[in-house]
Amino acid sequence: MAKKSFPLVIKIAAIMLCLTTINIVSAQNKTISLAQVTKDVSFLASDELKGRSNYSSEIGIAANYIAKRFKESGLITAKNISNAGFFQTYQIIKTTPTTLKFSINGQSIIAENLAMASTVTSFSWQITDTVKNTDFTIHTINKDDDMRAMISKINKQGGKHLVLLDPSHKALFERYQHYFQQGTIKLAQEAITKPSTDMLVLALSTITADKITSLKVFGESKESKNELMNVVAILPGKTKPDEIVLYSAHYDHLGIKNAEGDVIYNGADDDASGTAAVINLAQYYAKQGENARTLMFAAFSAEEIGGFGSSYFSKQLDPQAITAMINIEMIGKPSKFGAGTLWMTGMERSDLGVQLNTTLAKLNQKIYEDPYPEQDLFYRSDNATLARLGVPAHSFSSTQLDKDEHYHQTSDDISSLNLSSLHQVIKTLATATQPLVNGSITPSRIDKNLIKNKGLIF
Repeated sequence: MAKKSFPLVIKIAAIMLCLTTINIVSAQNKTISLAQVTKDVSFLASDELKGRSNYSSEIGIAANYIAKRFKESGLITAKNISNAGFFQTYQIIKTTPTTLKFSINGQSIIAENLAMASTVTSFSWQITDTVKNTDFTIHTINKDDDMRAMISKINKQGGKHLVLLDPSHKALFERYQHYFQQGTIKLAQEAITKPSTDMLVLALSTITADKITSLKVFGESKESKNELMNVVAILPGKTKPDEIVLYSAHYDHLGIKNAEGDVIYNGADDDASGTAAVINLAQYYAKQGENARTLMFAAFSAEEIGGFGSSYFSKQLDPQAITAMINIEMIGKPSKFGAGTLWMTGMERSDLGVQLNTTLAKLNQKIYEDPYPEQDLFYRSDNATLARLGVPAHSFSSTQLDKDEHYHQTSDDISSLNLSSLHQVIKTLATATQPLVNGSITPSRIDKNLIKNKGLIF
């Protein structure tokens, strides 16, 4: 009897799974349409928005569009988090170098061989026969030293530092120099509550620290304050309203390039694609209307200049309330695993990936591990801010970063995307995260003690 009934049980289970799959796909196709996804990503990446640069008027147009889409879908404002409707406004203080003069053992070093990152508007260091300014530390980076590792260590330490670099490091020095010239940025509230005097001066020099007999360093910077905004909306949970599932992406990009020809960094893949995903996932779950947990949807600004949008956001709520963060970053092109597939960063840091794949396995789908571990991608998007607070926060992507010729180029426009692959990735995320939404899975927390901290100087 048992032997005869076993195949029937298998058939019934297969039929039920098939029906479930059909229902999921049918619901997604009705709500997450290729036409709407295309419309959203096309507008955000249009020339009209001029690359959605932070501080520009065009990023405000993008923010208004996202807010309008949230409102149309039936989302509401997060009253304790946002401070202007769907907008969460915040201020940043930018300290930009204007003057740096340096002489060592009586020899002046030209500006092309100097760089400075500072959080103060002026400073002066001296070492002479009669003056010993000891409130800064001098380091030497020799020809065979790992400059990147040593600068990173100094940055995490904070304080005041002068670094003398062997000229063999000129190529990497110039990259730091270019980055520092854009200014050091801090959240305004941090600058007020935790004022700092951190600074770092780099100088290409054949003189090492132990050979210094005299030294004069003088630096000046200008301060400016700017207001930016995140766009945040929620769907209150039906049975577990105090538990939050966060879907996020950054909507800022690089703006305009001062050159002839194609001058707009449209940022179609980075990250209009992720922002379109957040908008359409919000619409999908709003139409479902059955979310047990509170769903929060956030479009962050200032990711491209240091992740200050997500940093501010993380200070406005209890991170313990966030069950998981699904950060969506560059999903507009097929991954190395095929069209419509995606991968996630830091899969080993929580069991979120395992849990999502348990759901996807029923549909013969999966989310892959980050195929580019050498690029340290876990720390290069907005998920890192929340991960440092213990949230199971991961970024989900599809782009082949080792081959992508459009990354941070003016060619990252709508024509570079595979819209059908983008559409499928969004639907896969909707399927994979459904158990998070209905409260049937809870991923393990990330051990924040194992997460690298951000730098204190830049």
